[in-house]
Amino acid sequence: MRYLDDFSNIFKRYDLDLEVHGEAREVSKDATLQAIAKFVVEGNDEGILAAVQKALETKSPLDVINDALIAGMNEVSRLWDEGIYFLPQVILSADAMSIGIAECEKKMGKAMERKSTVVTHTAEGDIHDIGQVIANALLNANGYNVVNLGADVPVEKVVAACKEHRPVMVTGTALMTTTMTAFPKIAHQLQSVGLNIPFICGGGAVCEEYVTSYPLGIWGKECSQAPGMAEDATEGESWEAMRAKWNG
Repeated sequence: MRYLDDFSNIFKRYDLDLEVHGEAREVSKDATLQAIAKFVVEGNDEGILAAVQKALETKSPLDVINDALIAGMNEVSRLWDEGIYFLPQVILSADAMSIGIAECEKKMGKAMERKSTVVTHTAEGDIHDIGQVIANALLNANGYNVVNLGADVPVEKVVAACKEHRPVMVTGTALMTTTMTAFPKIAHQLQSVGLNIPFICGGGAVCEEYVTSYPLGIWGKECSQAPGMAEDATEGESWEAMRAKWNG
C-alpha cells in the first residue's frame, strides 16, 4: 500500500493550474465610459448603476451601451477566449451589463434595438446548461435578442418557439449521448415546417461527426463561437455555408 507524502494539492482548486494571468485592456479614452466598462469587466453589479446614471447626464444611451457596456463585455469575451476568465466571471459581468442596459433602455423609453433573434435551449432530459448560460451571455453582450428556453426542453417546445419567434438560428447543448439524440429530431421537425435555419449543437459528448450527420446541424466546439455564428446567420448565410465555414 502506498501512502501520500505530499499533501499540498489536497485542498487546491482544480482549475488553478489552468489559470492564465492577464489584465483587461482599456476600451475607451473617455474616462466616464471607461469607468463603466471597468464595472462590466469586474462584474461589479453594485457600482455600475450609479456610474451609468451619471454618464446619462451628458451622453446618449446608445453611446453608453455601445462604447461602454458592450465594449466592456467584448473585453470579457476576449478574457474568456484567452483562458483568463472562467464561467463565474462571465456570469457576473453579464449581470452587471444587463443592469446598465436596463437603465439605458429606461432613459430611451424603449428596448435596445437588437441585431436579430436567436433561440437557445438545453436538450430534453438534460439539466446541465452551463454551456447555454455562457452562450446566452455572449450573445446578449453582442446585441442579439436571446429567447432562452432553459434546460430540459422537449423537442416540440423548441420547434414551437422557432415557429413563433422566427430566429436566424437555434442552438442546443447536451452533456450526454442519451440526450443529444433530441437534436436530429428537432432538425427534421424544423425542416418539415419549412424552417431551414442553422442549428448550432454543442456540449460534452457532442462531436462534429454526429452533428454533421443530420440536416441543419453545425457543430459548436466553443461557446465563444456563438456571436460569430449568429453574425453569419443574421447576414443570411445558409446552414450549408456555415457548416462548411465552421466545421470540417
